[in-house]
Amino acid sequence: MLKFVLVVAILSVGLFGDTKEAYKAFSNKEYKKAFKLYEISAKDGDTKAQNALSYLYFNGLGVDRDAKKGLKWLKKAASNSNTTAQYDLGMMYLVGRDIPQDSKKALKWLSKASDANNSDAQYNLALMYYRGDATDQNITKAAELLENSALGGNMQAEQNIGLIYMQLLKLDKAAKWLEINAAKGDPKAYYLLAEIYCTQGEFKKAKKWAKKSKDAGDEQAELLWLKYNLEQY
Repeated sequence: MLKFVLVVAILSVGLFGDTKEAYKAFSNKEYKKAFKLYEISAKDGDTKAQNALSYLYFNGLGVDRDAKKGLKWLKKAASNSNTTAQYDLGMMYLVGRDIPQDSKKALKWLSKASDANNSDAQYNLALMYYRGDATDQNITKAAELLENSALGGNMQAEQNIGLIYMQLLKLDKAAKWLEINAAKGDPKAYYLLAEIYCTQGEFKKAKKWAKKSKDAGDEQAELLWLKYNLEQY
């Protein structure tokens, strides 16, 4: 079974509202000032400020730490379609941080963030579909989400999408992503590409990647080399 690395980037500072003065205060570590400014904007309906206020409450910056109030503002931002908040809330439910773990609620909020093209949400949602966590197992759906996540720049997704396409026997798609991994120096991709190209009868390509895999010390590549007599190509 594939092993995914869980991406947990809960409550990141990333998008902290349109209030320039508040963000400036936060950047200068003037947290009390930032809190007051974000609170004003949050109450006026600014979803990025609501998300920022949640972060400040959860981390006790400029205010006493209060997970209950942090969750209140996070839910408000998520309900108002703030994608970052939806992802953060989904991950909190997924891992059980500051709230009871709830995979069904995690699925709900990660799905919303995924639909808005949040690549980290797509990655973690793929993991849930792959495992059948709070939903029916659906490896095809997991692959679709992983590819979207990879296209959005998620490195973990990029590293795993080739493997899942191999599992689905979609070898052309698998090779496409493994070629990307191999170009970045991933030795595991060398062997998998050699295996795919041997299966497809493209032995010149197989020889290239099997040699790189052998040079990287993979004993499986040596066996593949002998099995298909790749020296002749």
